[in-house]
Amino acid sequence: MTTATLNRAGLLPEITLGTVGWMILAGALATVAFDFFGQALSPVLGFAALSPVGLANSTIQTLFGAPWKPGAEMLHYFAGFIAYPFGWMFIAEPVAKKLAPGLGWLLPSVAYGVVLWVFALYFMAHLVAGLPAFLNFTGITWVALIGHVLFAVVAAAVLARRQPG
Repeated sequence: MTTATLNRAGLLPEITLGTVGWMILAGALATVAFDFFGQALSPVLGFAALSPVGLANSTIQTLFGAPWKPGAEMLHYFAGFIAYPFGWMFIAEPVAKKLAPGLGWLLPSVAYGVVLWVFALYFMAHLVAGLPAFLNFTGITWVALIGHVLFAVVAAAVLARRQPG
């Protein structure tokens, strides 16, 4: 299925200043939820603390030979504010609408959160940064799963508000 076909079917949003604004707002709120859960709430409850900037720094070190914390911070915020919400708006949501049009946004966003978790903990952590796949399924693995699902649900909920119905 081509982009033109998806556009004609009304499955892809138009790229406008408003669309970009909603995407960044959704990403910002979802990143706050992810970071609050993973770095504050989870440790308070006795579970692992997430370190997304640490993972980004490991990736930078593997790719460029040295860590760079400012770059890692930028990478974390780029993923949260731009890349992940873009993936929802232009890939996951249109696919969900095409394959299961009556499903709504909640279940597809949970599935998207799982995909983000696999991307972060298998592709980025393992294949790119050279860390153990899924960080050896330790406590941080499951906190990261909940965090990525939370991220996706918050982003999708915000983006669902931009559409009638």
